Amino acid sequence: MRSMLFLPADSEKKLAKGAGTNADGLILDLEDSIALGRKPEGRRLARQYLDQRPVAERKQKLLVRVNPLDGDMTLDDLAAVVGGAPDYILLPKYRTREDVIRLDHYLSALEVREGVPAGFIKILVIGTETGQSLFNLGGLTDSSPRLEYVSWGEFDLSADVGAETHRLPDGQWDDLFRTARGLCIAAAASAGIQPCNTVFTDFKDEAGLKEACEGARRAGFTCMMAIHPNQVDTINAAFSVTEEQLVWSQRVVEAFESNPDVGVVGLDGIMLDKPHYVQARRMIERASEYD
Repeated sequence: MRSMLFLPADSEKKLAKGAGTNADGLILDLEDSIALGRKPEGRRLARQYLDQRPVAERKQKLLVRVNPLDGDMTLDDLAAVVGGAPDYILLPKYRTREDVIRLDHYLSALEVREGVPAGFIKILVIGTETGQSLFNLGGLTDSSPRLEYVSWGEFDLSADVGAETHRLPDGQWDDLFRTARGLCIAAAASAGIQPCNTVFTDFKDEAGLKEACEGARRAGFTCMMAIHPNQVDTINAAFSVTEEQLVWSQRVVEAFESNPDVGVVGLDGIMLDKPHYVQARRMIERASEYD
């Protein structure tokens, strides 16, 4: 996935708009975008949305963001939606690796109960929403074979640590939030999963969104979440592999694989070593996934 669009699960109108976008994934949100009294309706509509889109007929991945494991609503959320076979469960407010292990166990039991193939449902974790989580991101490594993505978030982290803002006067990230962003990328590399950039909240600022996407991609993120349908196409464009990048990557791979006994090759006057080869292979793999 390049783009994942948040949709409040208790709004049939907003849910209906998701299928009309080019988002690679739709996040049916049962957490922050729904008031406490609307949770049961959100669960009902999320399950209805899943049931109306059987796995074999889906054109987009369907994710459900459940409520955090530090409360008492997570099992109610999972019990309501697992039977609809969501492609992913999005777990917010990660604290330690035990959260992922516990979620894995819940999913395994509910898949059996609901007749969903074992291990079908994957996990996306938002890994930096608490101060505690920053010390435990390394715990994602080997925590669950279901885990495929990790994202980060600055707003809940701000609230948790008592920060008045997460930006410096010049618009750059303050130290803690820059660190959280970097740790998300490092955690993804350690766990062998995909790093997903957080949302860009000003949905009317297309230039700002484009800049945020390009910066995230340069840093190593492979995808990004969206809060408005109008953001999806910009995100997809930023995280797609261009024809120029693909051709260059193919040439790099060919140069190395035709000279398997050397560690460094020259191409167009540039000396390349094995990290360039690894990056080129990764680029080619990403391009094939988006075709």
